[in-house]
Amino acid sequence: MAAFPYFPHTDQDVRAMLDRIGAGSLDDLYADVPRDVVFKGEYDLPDAMSEQEVRDYFDSLDRKDPRLKVFVGQGAYDHYTPAVVPYITSRSEFLTAYTPYQAEISQGTLRYIFEYQSMVCSLTGLDVSNASMYDGPTAAAEAVKMAPSCTKKKTRVLVSRTLLPNVIRTIETYSLYHGIELGYISAMEGTTCPHHMKEELAKGDVAGVIVPSVNRYGIIEDLSGFADAIHAEGGIFIEYCDPSALAVLKTPAEWGADIAVGDGQSLGIPLCFGGPYVGFMACRKEFLRKLPGRIVGQTTDTEGRRVYCLTLQAREQHIRREKATSNICSNESLMALFVTVYASLMGPAGLKEVNDRSCAGAHYLYEELLKTGKFEPVFDKPFLKEFVLKPLVDAEALQRKLAEGGFFAALPTEDGYVTFCVTEKRTKAETDALVALVKEA
Repeated sequence: MAAFPYFPHTDQDVRAMLDRIGAGSLDDLYADVPRDVVFKGEYDLPDAMSEQEVRDYFDSLDRKDPRLKVFVGQGAYDHYTPAVVPYITSRSEFLTAYTPYQAEISQGTLRYIFEYQSMVCSLTGLDVSNASMYDGPTAAAEAVKMAPSCTKKKTRVLVSRTLLPNVIRTIETYSLYHGIELGYISAMEGTTCPHHMKEELAKGDVAGVIVPSVNRYGIIEDLSGFADAIHAEGGIFIEYCDPSALAVLKTPAEWGADIAVGDGQSLGIPLCFGGPYVGFMACRKEFLRKLPGRIVGQTTDTEGRRVYCLTLQAREQHIRREKATSNICSNESLMALFVTVYASLMGPAGLKEVNDRSCAGAHYLYEELLKTGKFEPVFDKPFLKEFVLKPLVDAEALQRKLAEGGFFAALPTEDGYVTFCVTEKRTKAETDALVALVKEA
C-alpha cells in the first residue's frame, strides 16, 4: 500500500530504493540541508472542498477581474472568435498532439499545419511559410537573425522606429545575444522615413531592414520604393504585418518584401492575459533553408495517395550551437490550428467584412472624439482600425475614468499620445457610450 494515495511508490518500493543507495531513511537524503532552514510547522492548507465548492471558489476569483470593452490594439486585437473554433481545437487528438516527427501516425496534425502554411502564403503572397512561431515580436527577432545569414558579409540590420515598442525591444534582446548590430530608421510624420533609410543603406553594411505594414500609430505605411532601395544595396526586406489586415491591404509580396512576419492573434485568437499567441513567418523560396522552426510538405506515397511530412529541414540543424536555427514545436501548432480553423471559416469575404466593419467603426470614433474638444489630431495619414490622438486632458486620469465606466481605451503611448482601436465586435452604442464618458472628463 502506498503511503499517499496519489504517489505510485509503495513503502516496499521506497525501502528497496533506499537500500540500493545505502540510505537509512528519506530524511538521510537531505542530511546536507541545514536544519534551521527546514520547515517544521504545519502546512496552511485549506479544508477539502467538493467539486461544486471548487467551481464556486474559482468563479468568485474570476468575478474579481473587471469586464471591460476593449478599445485598444497595439498588437493585440479583440476580434470575434466563432464558437466552433475552440470546440475543434479542444478535441483530444489536437489538444494532446505532440511534435509530428512520426509522419506515419501524424497525418492529421501534419495536414492542418500544411493548410496553415498555405493560408499564410495566401495572405502574404510569399512562396513558403514555416509551421508557426511563438508570437509576432519573436518572429520579428528571428527574421532579423536571418538577415546576416542570408546576405553573408553584411552585419547590420535597420529597424524602423514606427514598429510597436514591444517588437523593437524583443529584436534588441535577441540581437544582443546573437551579436547582431542594429541601426534605427527615424519616423517622419508618423511613418518610416525613406530618406533616413537610404542614408543608412549607403554605408554598405546593411544585411536587412524591417518595417511595419501598419505601424504603432495605426497608420498604413506607404512602402513604395523600399524594396528597390534595399535590394540595390544587397539587403533583404522584412515586413511586419497584421495578418487580418492583409485581407484588404497590399501583400508583402506586392511591396517586394523577402520575409513577412507578424502575430496571428488577430486571426480569431481571443485576448487572454497576453497569450498564448502565434507568430507567423513567410519568405521567398531562395531563403527557405534559413527558416527557423519546422516546415510541412505535401507529397505522395508509393500508391500515389496524398500524404504529408516534415521536409527540407533536418532535426540536427536546430542543435548546431551558434549555427542553429530555432526549433519551435508542438506548443505553437495548436495555435496554428486555431488560426487555420478561423481563416477557413471566414474566408476572403469574411475577412474583408471584418476589416470593413473595423475601419468604419474606427473612423466614426475618431471623428466623434475630435468633436468633444478633448483631443487634437496628430497625423493626417490613412488608418484602418487603430489611431492615436493628442489628449488635451490628463491622459492617465482619462484612462482611469473610462475604465471605471467599463472601457479599456485611451492607452497612453511613449510619445505622449493616446491610442484607440475599434474591431468588428464594438457596436455603435458602445462607441457612443465611450464618447459620452470622454465628454465628462
